Amino acid sequence: MVPFFVWFLLLDDGRDGLFRWLAVLVFAVAIYTDKLDGDLARSRGLITDFGKIADPIADKLLIGSALIMLSYLGELWWWVTIVILVREIGITLLRFAVIRYGVMPASRGGKLKTVVQTAAILLFLIPLQSLLGPWAWWPAAAVMAAAVVITVVTGVDYIVQAIRLRAAARS
Repeated sequence: MVPFFVWFLLLDDGRDGLFRWLAVLVFAVAIYTDKLDGDLARSRGLITDFGKIADPIADKLLIGSALIMLSYLGELWWWVTIVILVREIGITLLRFAVIRYGVMPASRGGKLKTVVQTAAILLFLIPLQSLLGPWAWWPAAAVMAAAVVITVVTGVDYIVQAIRLRAAARS
């Protein structure tokens, strides 16, 4: 769904037309199906090591493409996109680096981070400013600020987990 999401945002240069709303819809459907997939896997005991790795990567592709597109369109500061992407890519690489010691599944903080990032992205994607005026940017910016803080804090937590996992495996 990521290519369609990006394509819709590019079709009308991110403006408030039909394609912007289609991008919002595709993003929302992609996020919902990701949650549904996870819920089904957990309820049916179908959690696999592959899923523990592949699902966060799929999340990162969708979230990352949304952040990059919002920054490209001038609606989100590039530094926010860079901080979040550096954390996401770094933690993904860290997971692969320690996989021989064990799998680091998504933590509660990591799941909260995804929810807050998703909410912030949706607030930026939905053309609220054209509907409600320029003040509508502030709630989106506040939620994105919370997302950045949670992203950094959970990134540090994953680093600590990786160090403990490696130490426990070497003991």
